[in-house]
Amino acid sequence: MAEPGNTFATLLKALHFAAQKHRDQRRKGREASPYINHPIQVAEILARLGGVADVALLQGAILHDTIEDTQTTPEELETHFGSEVRRLVEEVTDDKKLPKQVRKQLQIEHAPHLSDRAKQIKIADKICNVRDITHAPPADWTLERRQEYLAWTERVVAGCRGCNRGLEKFFDETVAEGRRLLSQPA
Repeated sequence: MAEPGNTFATLLKALHFAAQKHRDQRRKGREASPYINHPIQVAEILARLGGVADVALLQGAILHDTIEDTQTTPEELETHFGSEVRRLVEEVTDDKKLPKQVRKQLQIEHAPHLSDRAKQIKIADKICNVRDITHAPPADWTLERRQEYLAWTERVVAGCRGCNRGLEKFFDETVAEGRRLLSQPA
């Protein structure tokens, strides 16, 4: 873990790295917001709603999609951020060589076996994704697909429970809001 005086510099280094890696990417939602907004939001949820002050965990949240969605290698993460952050990011990284449905099933199966830190990133990530799917989904997502996504996230998060009560409560509230909004007539 970083020394207290280096906390801000350490987090800013991760933000800068992630911003560079995701610089040409946009989210899939209607708004096509800059991708970097997503990992920043995941880290912010961890800190604000989950009470997380663990610098390596917050770095892992900021960097959680770099291996999966950019040309970043695990070795590159380790060089810049150390083995602790590398392992944390690797824990929450899907193997993009596998078909999407297989990756989704593996997330459900692997969730109970993640470290508590990785579980917290996973929950915060799902909170952000549920919000996006509820409020600004990709244009081609049907109502049924959005509802199925919420059900799938609940299955993933079920395997992550017991690691952070605040995050779990907020996840439940976010899914309940999503279900309510998605059940209303258009």
